[in-house]
Amino acid sequence: MSRGTVVAKRYAKALFQLAQQKGLVAETETQLKLIVDVVESNADFRAFLAAPNITFEIKKQTLVQAFGAEASPIVLNLVSLLIERGREGELSAVLTAYLQVAGEVLGRADAHVITAQAMTDSENSKLAEKFGALLGKTIRVTNSVNPELLGGLTIRIGDTLYDGSLKGKLERLDKALQSAAI
Repeated sequence: MSRGTVVAKRYAKALFQLAQQKGLVAETETQLKLIVDVVESNADFRAFLAAPNITFEIKKQTLVQAFGAEASPIVLNLVSLLIERGREGELSAVLTAYLQVAGEVLGRADAHVITAQAMTDSENSKLAEKFGALLGKTIRVTNSVNPELLGGLTIRIGDTLYDGSLKGKLERLDKALQSAAI
């Protein structure tokens, strides 16, 4: 595990504990995701937060002005602390670790599903039910489309990849045939 991952997990655990004490676990997740989305999608904002010639106080004031209405003090304090310690680059890793920590404690997991065509809400809920029963957790499904799969789907839940794609099946068949021919 890289040093950045370990650091992100520590921050995430601390944030989760604070959020749990205040009964704001889901809200904290939403607020942190909002800030991460803005920072990742805006190169100028990212450069501003990383700029060494801008004081921490100015960065903190800007954060409060930008997110004060949408984010709770615990989320703003976490982001401020990361910036103050020069770890603004760890923000998305902290979100990922927070989702993992919250999921473990609350008994839920995120399933990232890649399909050749977009899934319907009905298909999403069936998939969530099936894997929820398999894993004994509540599953939240996010779907993205990759036409290269040809058909079927791949599902990533945590560190586990379930490959039911046509492309994956063809690749496995190709390897089996090549090893049998030798």
